[in-house]
Amino acid sequence: MRVTKFEHATLTIVDLGRTLIIDPGSFTAPLGELEDVVGIVLTHEHADHWTADHLDRILGMFPGTPIFAPEGVAAAAAAYDITVVRPGDVVEVEPFRLEFFGGRHAVIHESIPVVDNVGVLVNGDFYYPGDSYVVPEGRAVKLLAAPVGAPWLKIGEAMDFVLAVAPRRVFATHDMTLSVAGRDMGRARLGWAAEQGGGELVVLEPGEGTDI
Repeated sequence: MRVTKFEHATLTIVDLGRTLIIDPGSFTAPLGELEDVVGIVLTHEHADHWTADHLDRILGMFPGTPIFAPEGVAAAAAAYDITVVRPGDVVEVEPFRLEFFGGRHAVIHESIPVVDNVGVLVNGDFYYPGDSYVVPEGRAVKLLAAPVGAPWLKIGEAMDFVLAVAPRRVFATHDMTLSVAGRDMGRARLGWAAEQGGGELVVLEPGEGTDI
């Protein structure tokens, strides 16, 4: 299974020649050279995690691809056929097994509504929390995509999240709002947190991937 990071929060997972796409949003360039897309996961409704342009382009290439997302996305993207998922749900989209966690976006500020958000565990090995610090309790995560920069994010809390998950490997995502210096500093902090549990940091630039 190969996980590839794209700009900001967009990820693809490829296994047995089939592709799962997660959070194709507004900071991400159009995805090219996709193969056999069998599912799309949208963790929440914010534009940096999904756009109509991305969905239209993907669905134009792979008509009928199921989209899995929480209720807030179903309301915001009413023009699309969304399969609503909630924390505790498990979905099989061969060859992917998707387990959903969490339920709510991290708080940005008391004046800003908190929206629905789900984290997703793929094939029991790869975890991405969306915009949250929700830990997939009881799961031995081999690879974690950890947010490193956001209006809601404090780096100490991001480090605590990595410490709690204790993955074998971690890479930083949700990073387009950061300067190069800020991104690199955040990566180093996440790497330190992973090392405390015997894990390590993987540095991925947009378009680069790693195997599980």
